[in-house]
Amino acid sequence: MPTLYLLRHAKSSWDDPTLDDHDRPLAPRGRRSCDRLQRYCAESGIKPDIVLCSTATRACETVALVVPGHPNVVFDSRLYLASGESLRARIGGLSGASVMLVGHNPGLHDVLLSLADASPLRDDIVEKLPTGALATLELAAWNSPTAELVALALPRNL
Repeated sequence: MPTLYLLRHAKSSWDDPTLDDHDRPLAPRGRRSCDRLQRYCAESGIKPDIVLCSTATRACETVALVVPGHPNVVFDSRLYLASGESLRARIGGLSGASVMLVGHNPGLHDVLLSLADASPLRDDIVEKLPTGALATLELAAWNSPTAELVALALPRNL
């Protein structure tokens, strides 16, 4: 049964209004969230086979802090602000036992809501997927129409 980890980048900085959106770094709060997520991943045994990450600076910094030194990180410019439909198509073509997808709202939130079966955990993120949130889904196969949302880590709760 494949496991999909959906990680929204941590809180980004708006300190420099001249920066292009793609180039915005993490804010100090985002870095602290990443530290908590890294501990959560280590304690939970989360070690995805591959990490697919948006090329946005805030997403790249999130990956570097949450899964430091991961040997199989693929940076994909198509994940930057990808729609839920695009992400769903990308997930359907995956292989392996576990993949972490690091991206942005609204696409990440849309794909999570479209995949996750009804549950109290899903109810927690129906309004929005907060920055730094990590959702763990179990699928029957990568192209399954639905999945079970088995865990939801929110930095504020860690």
